[in-house]
Amino acid sequence: MSNDFRLGGDLPIRRLGFGAMRLPTNSFHGPARDPETGRAVLRRAVELGVNHIDTAAFYTSGDGSVRANDLIREALHPYPADLVIATKVGPLRTPDGGLEATTDPGVLRALVEENLDTLGVDRLDLVYLRIGGIAPPPRGESVAARFEALAALREEGLIRHLGLSHVDAGHLAEARAIAPVTAVQNHFHADGRDDTEMQARFEEYGIAYVPYFPLGGGLSDIGGDRVAKVADRHGATVAQIALARLLASSPVALAIPGTGSPAHLEENMAAASITLTDEDLADLRLR
Repeated sequence: MSNDFRLGGDLPIRRLGFGAMRLPTNSFHGPARDPETGRAVLRRAVELGVNHIDTAAFYTSGDGSVRANDLIREALHPYPADLVIATKVGPLRTPDGGLEATTDPGVLRALVEENLDTLGVDRLDLVYLRIGGIAPPPRGESVAARFEALAALREEGLIRHLGLSHVDAGHLAEARAIAPVTAVQNHFHADGRDDTEMQARFEEYGIAYVPYFPLGGGLSDIGGDRVAKVADRHGATVAQIALARLLASSPVALAIPGTGSPAHLEENMAAASITLTDEDLADLRLR
């Protein structure tokens, strides 16, 4: 299976990318991490071949002093010609440092402009419309007005490709009737595969599937017996096998593990060199 994917048919990216959420802090309410370490992680990620970085303007430390978009711009601007930066809009920071999703399409222009400004670009490569929180996607909630607002910004040239995050099949169908959907970002990992049925749709439509929390996000245990068995066979870590399993699950699957640790980054990136055997795939229930 190829290690590359052509996003939207025109942006070639490597299927193992990098998620920027944990650069400012280890959790939304946690203390700020050292920004220089964050910048070093980003530079090393690019050195290791990453050309797809997933971020958001609301990825900040609890006190707002360290912001993922700022770190990306400071570390990598002017950006490599092949670097694709994806961001997402919809969630808003609350006064207590939490997040709430907006349903107001009028807010989205300001959020897109915030990402343009903080990343230092004239056009965003990929913008996801994020709805809901971590709980199951809000079924029956229309995304039409919000997706139409982003589609209008795409027509203006401020956005290259559009995506959806935390959605179900109904949301996907509604959005695709308005404008092309290039990528979907839902919760999916080695021991919690809730989107298996939707993956078939992504393959049919050529939509990139870019799960958030591919290693569980600290909320889920991915170290089941099946994953651990394959990890032992390869002399690899459970996290590395979980990433390899995700990439093996579909030709449209992309992985964006995040970290604020240089050592953890190296471990994650090494997953790209793991080739799963037929026996491995059977143990991981892919065959």
